[in-house]
Amino acid sequence: MKIKKGDLVKVIAGDSKGAQGKVLEVILDKNRIIVEGANLVSKHTKPNAAKPNGGIVKQEAAIHVSNLMLVDPQSGKPTRVGRKRNEAGKLVRVAKISGEEIK
Repeated sequence: MKIKKGDLVKVIAGDSKGAQGKVLEVILDKNRIIVEGANLVSKHTKPNAAKPNGGIVKQEAAIHVSNLMLVDPQSGKPTRVGRKRNEAGKLVRVAKISGEEIK
């Protein structure tokens, strides 16, 4: 997968279209990603020790990887991801727009 935990991504399709956020979790077997502040759903919780009253909690739900694009570190625009070898001979991810290495 070309998107990793900690990357800055933009949602390009769905109810949260246009939202930007950091990747919190990558679910490889389902090709889904949880993005901070995007695709919020209401979860009904029972009272427990942490929340004695229970109630409705807003939390992020997973989004399919095809609905996300990585944000270019140089321009700040959504970009596709390529792979190149750097000077050390290691395979690294690069932004297609600027050609800059994605860290």
